[in-house]
Amino acid sequence: MHSKLGTKIRERRQELGISLARLAEAVGCARSYLSLIETAKKPPPSEDLLIAAERALMLEPGELLELARFQRTPETIRKKLQDYAQRDRRLSDLLQAGDLDKAYREGTLQSLIQGIDPGSTPEPVGLPLEVPVINSVAAGYPAEFTDLGYPARIADEYVRCPDLSDPDAFGARVVGDSMSPDYREGDIVIFSPARDASEGKDCFCRLEPDHTSTFKRVFYERGPDDEEMIRLQPLNMTYAPRVLPREGVAGLYPAVSVMRMV
Repeated sequence: MHSKLGTKIRERRQELGISLARLAEAVGCARSYLSLIETAKKPPPSEDLLIAAERALMLEPGELLELARFQRTPETIRKKLQDYAQRDRRLSDLLQAGDLDKAYREGTLQSLIQGIDPGSTPEPVGLPLEVPVINSVAAGYPAEFTDLGYPARIADEYVRCPDLSDPDAFGARVVGDSMSPDYREGDIVIFSPARDASEGKDCFCRLEPDHTSTFKRVFYERGPDDEEMIRLQPLNMTYAPRVLPREGVAGLYPAVSVMRMV
């Protein structure tokens, strides 16, 4: 399977007579990695790499970035956008042909307008939200946060989460046992940035300055000089809590549900 991004890079590279190895050197990556991008066996690379590829391939600025962003979009959304574009083209063809009266009598015009206008065709209700699983989060000790910055929305894996409407929600797979017995290793915990990270909530915590992340129960305290502190409390009492100044916590995202294999 080839992506539009990979196909564009390969065809432009071949058009200019640039070898895979030469382009990989120009953008600063391994030849094997670039080959995987061209064949869609890897998700789109970083924006810095794509910008370097645009320069090396003499493409318009943003051309590869746009293709990459579309490729990162979940399949269901891509399909919907393609359907809208197809209906839009059919409506444009009708307008140019001047056959609106005939299209109206046959019901074609109404069908196209309803398909393009989301307000005229209610979306199905009760469909579960597709939530990206962005990385593993250590329930024992902070682990490297690997999604290149929150919110990511893009991931190699998605889970369907009913009764959740937060478009910025994300999932992370638990590693370790510091949050047992409530959470087990391998559980996928869903977090919602739209929820309030109030006292006693179990939260995905992003820590500064080392950009690590962990999953703990959160309590708000005051330090000896009345400064704001946050206690990250494991549920497994064999692990010690960690108390940090408020500015040492870059983000707190409350857990809203957990998915577990049985």
